[in-house]
Amino acid sequence: MGLRLASRRDAPADYRPADDLHATVLQADVLWTVEPIPNLLRLPPCAETAPTFAGNAKIKALHYSRFAQELVFADDSGLEVDALRGAPGVRSRRFAGPGATDADNRAKLLVLLGGVPMSKRTARFVCELAVARGGELLAEFRGLSEGLILTAPRGDGGFGYDPLFLDPESDKTYAELSQTEKLARSHRGRALQAMLEWLAGQPAQQAQSARLGH
Repeated sequence: MGLRLASRRDAPADYRPADDLHATVLQADVLWTVEPIPNLLRLPPCAETAPTFAGNAKIKALHYSRFAQELVFADDSGLEVDALRGAPGVRSRRFAGPGATDADNRAKLLVLLGGVPMSKRTARFVCELAVARGGELLAEFRGLSEGLILTAPRGDGGFGYDPLFLDPESDKTYAELSQTEKLARSHRGRALQAMLEWLAGQPAQQAQSARLGH
């Protein structure tokens, strides 16, 4: 059985989660084919206007599914910090403003958490996945990973808030984990695994080809 995923491989650095999506599929115990949606950049833009990760994932999946015959998968993900009442949330990629870099977003987060004790720096990464076909929503999946926000970055890997997010089980930040280790415990890895298990249970004709829209 083959799964065809598509994502914006030209995406800027702040959309490197696409790498996690492709890596998870490639690690599956069946043969998957990964390729981009044809002419994705020429399609009408998709505005992510929902106040929740699930809402934005659905918006993207429904939008891109109208331009493909296959199943379309879309995700939205980010960081929720309890001491900040769930912020940065859906604004995770633009927390420090339009055009903000990963370093800018991390710096703002550390400033806002200044003086907050480690016991109160609880946070989680959230990933919502939506599956659609022909403008119809078929399935949704949610992945969570709980952790703590450090007072300074650690590690050279990952992206976004990874250098600040401590995984209590391994006592490493996501930037210190290998990609395989990270996918095994991350929000995105868990959501993707649930999606792949769902796909495996679908009729072969439907599951044979699918695309990922962002």
